[in-house]
Amino acid sequence: MSTSTYGGARPMVGWIVFAATMLMVVGTLDFIEGLVAAIRKHYYVATPEQIIVFNTQTWGWLTLLWGIVLFLAGLSLWRGASWSRWFAVVIVCINLFGQLAWLGSSPYTIWTLTVVAIDIMIIYALLVRWEGYGEMAA
Repeated sequence: MSTSTYGGARPMVGWIVFAATMLMVVGTLDFIEGLVAAIRKHYYVATPEQIIVFNTQTWGWLTLLWGIVLFLAGLSLWRGASWSRWFAVVIVCINLFGQLAWLGSSPYTIWTLTVVAIDIMIIYALLVRWEGYGEMAA
């Protein structure tokens, strides 16, 4: 009989499930953000005052595809694939910098800042304790 509040599960499993769920949420947000940029050509406006000036429609298609990659990485992390932890850390870091590139292009910066905050939480959740998750997922 187990006396722990986790019912035999280790506490880090919660962090990993949280990271996988948030990674799928961020993937969905990136997909929607990319779809808006690809379809509505004048929603995001590139101005000369920005640090990065680029074709927002092309960037929208790239962000849309990147959202799919993030979502699939979240699914693999949820399954407990051993390679998915470090893969997720790398792609979330890349997504963080990609979101910062969007920061000045939209009049609604709260969405970009929300994704940046979630990215930071995902990175933290993936870098805390990890041992034992492979046995729990199997």
